[in-house]
This record gives sequence, structure tokens and C-alpha cells, in this order.
Amino acid sequence: MKTIFSGIQPSGTLTLGNYLGAMKQFVTLQYEYNCYFCIVDEHAITVPQDRLKLRENIRSLAALYLASGIDPNQATLFIQSEVSAHTQLGWIMQTQSYIGELERMTQFKDKSDGKEAVSAALLTYPPLMASDILLYNTDVVPVGNDQKQHLEITRDLAQRFNRKFNDIFTIPEIKISKVGARIMSLQEPTKKMSKSDLNQKSTIFILDEPKQIEKKVKSAVTDSEGVVRFDPVNKPGISNLLTILASCSNQTIKQLEASYTNVNYGQFKQDVANAVIAELEPVQQRYNEIINSNELDEILDQGAEKASLVANKKLAKAKKAMGLGRVKKR
Repeated sequence: MKTIFSGIQPSGTLTLGNYLGAMKQFVTLQYEYNCYFCIVDEHAITVPQDRLKLRENIRSLAALYLASGIDPNQATLFIQSEVSAHTQLGWIMQTQSYIGELERMTQFKDKSDGKEAVSAALLTYPPLMASDILLYNTDVVPVGNDQKQHLEITRDLAQRFNRKFNDIFTIPEIKISKVGARIMSLQEPTKKMSKSDLNQKSTIFILDEPKQIEKKVKSAVTDSEGVVRFDPVNKPGISNLLTILASCSNQTIKQLEASYTNVNYGQFKQDVANAVIAELEPVQQRYNEIINSNELDEILDQGAEKASLVANKKLAKAKKAMGLGRVKKR
């Protein structure tokens, strides 16, 4: 069975885009792959964080993984900072990284643009991400289009290390979901839906109440044509709502286009809102049951222990290949 690794930062409440583009896909993948799902809290601190809020977000994200349908008997769920091999291999991968290639990363350029003080960790984010993935003999990494560049540098670093030292790391493949992989802003449908968007009408959060969801969908920007059809260039708003409805209803976009012939935008939006509410209701119910439970802590303890066993073995091989440490005399 092939292995999948995926990590999400605990930097705020997850959006509908996070759920449809990642979480919902994971529920299916956990039965087809050996899955490691990681809360990458050490990536979150590449930018300033409030420590109490960070801890709250870490726990909330773990509960959302489980509420979305991740089964700890099928997949390994753990917190990055509780498996020390990640930062140790992250340092090793920094030694194989070049400043020029790190400075060319789109995320670094975007987050550092116009700022006087930029954390060095923001620059060295990709080697740590590479270590996250490479520690688990990962075959496949499911990502959105915006993370493709990071996966490419992960593959480059793994190949560079293998050439220089030994054939230690598996070269991961990139898996991009075709439907629901990129949910757009409700107010600016040419931009990705973001949890950091200042316009609260732009983003549906997983924990939004039904009335909030309905209000946000009904206020979504569309167009004046009055025809429900998929055309991301000329009709980005309607196309985004079709993508959301397809992901929530398990219908194809072509099926939806056919069923909404001669249906007005008002009814279409109401149906989208109803589908989103129905999709998120069981997730929210399970989240409220587990968020403050001992069960959540037990699952995370077990996940960290299981992940550490695998990660420490891979780290030991990488250190040995580089000549680090000592060989004990018998």
C-alpha cells in the first residue's frame, strides 16, 4: 500500500475550501493509502502567533480532522512539534538547499514583500516541508495548485540528497484533486477562498452556523446573464458556486448544468446554501462532541508515538548517510 502525507497549518478556522479541497478527499484516501495527517504547527510560527490562540487552533484543527471522518484506526493523525525528527531532518535538508532557489519561492516573495523584518524561517520553510514529507517514505502528496511549487522543491531536495549520499528518500508524486481543489472567494471569485480574507462575506468557515452560510451564499457575487453554466473566465462567480455544489452533492458539473437550465440565480444559490449546510452539519456535530474530550488527547498521543517510530528510523538513515554522529565501538 502506498503512503500519503498531508499537513495543514493551525493558523485559524478552516474554510469550506479547506474541507472540500482537502479534508473530504482524505476521508476516501485513508482506505486506499497508508495516510499520515499532520498539524504543522512549526510551519505556523514562521509568522508571529499568539501562543494561546495557536494552542487553541492546534486542538481545533485536530478535532476537525476527526469530525470530517478521519479514522485513527485507518490513518495516523499527529502534531508536527510532537515528533522531533521533523525539525532535525529539516536542518539537514537546509544544508542541501540553495538560497537562490528558496528566494524564488512564490510564498516567500509574497509574504516578505514590503516588510523590513522577515523571519529566516519563512525563507527555510520549504526544507522543513520537505522533511515532513520525506520522513514517512511518502509516495503521494495531495495538494492544491498553490502548493505545487513546494512539492517540486521537495522532489528536488530528495533527489539531490540521494545523488550525493545514498538512496535514502522516496521521491513523492504530486496529486491535485480535479473537483473542489480550488474553491474561490464568494466576493472576489477570481481569488482563492482564504481564512485570512478581511471581508467575512467572502469565506465560509467549517464551523459557521447555517444562517451565516445561507447569508454568505446568497450575497455571493455572480453576473447579469442569468444562466447557470460553468465558465470560469466569463462567469467566475457562478462557476465557483457550481464547483461547491458539485463537491457537496457528489454530482458532476455537467449534470448540474443540465438540471439548472431555466432556473434563476436565487433558487440556485438557495440550493447551494442548503447543500453546504447539509454537508457541514455532521462535521460540526462531531466537532462539538470531541473538541474538549480526553479521546482527542489519546488519539493525538497515539498518533505522535506511531509517527515517531517511522520518522526516527528514516532520520537515523539520513544522519548515517551524511556521516553525522558516531559509530560505537563494540
